[in-house]
Formats: sequence, C-alpha cells, structure tokens
Amino acid sequence: MKWNLRLAAANRGIWKASEMRRLLAARGLEMSTGKMSGLWSGTPSVLRPEELDAFCAVLGCEIADLVTAEPETVPAPVEAEDMTQKAAGGDAVAGRRITPKPRTGRSLPPR
Repeated sequence: MKWNLRLAAANRGIWKASEMRRLLAARGLEMSTGKMSGLWSGTPSVLRPEELDAFCAVLGCEIADLVTAEPETVPAPVEAEDMTQKAAGGDAVAGRRITPKPRTGRSLPPR
C-alpha cells in the first residue's frame, strides 16, 4: 500500500504536519507530535479506523485519496512443484537432503 497523506494534504493547501495536527485536534482527534511526524513522513504500520475517518473529514477526501493499492509488490505464488520438493526436504541447490548435526556438549551462554 502507498500512503499519500502529504499529497492529499498539499492538494488542500496544508503544507505542514503541525497544521494538520491542529485541524485533527479541532475534529476531536488528539495526536502526539511524534505520531503525526511519522504519518506525515512515512507509511504507517498501524492506522486506526477513527484516525482514517478524521483524516478524510479534515481533508474532504475519500480513503482512496489517502491509500493506493500496489498489487505488483506482492510476491508471486509459489509453484506446487516447489512446495512438494520443500516438503520432502529436498535441497533445490545441491539436490541433496540436509540433515541437522546432533548437538553435543554444553550450550553457549546468552549474548
């Protein structure tokens, strides 16, 4: 997913994260400076629905204006043949089975 908050805000004449934060506070969404900075400068890892609603209300936009799907970034599905070879324990590189070595002796201290 691509996060387009800055573009959506710029289209409405909002150029600073602090201005956006004030507008959100006027709508009842208090956001810390750090969180607003993270949302302004990067892609959020977590975004609550009420935050998304507040952004849309302040900017007068739809969710599609804030978030763009990027399906081409999703890895292609694994072929069924590859899955059966991995399940059988085959090594695709050398064509041999990998067996773990037995543990002997004492364990290592924690790092």
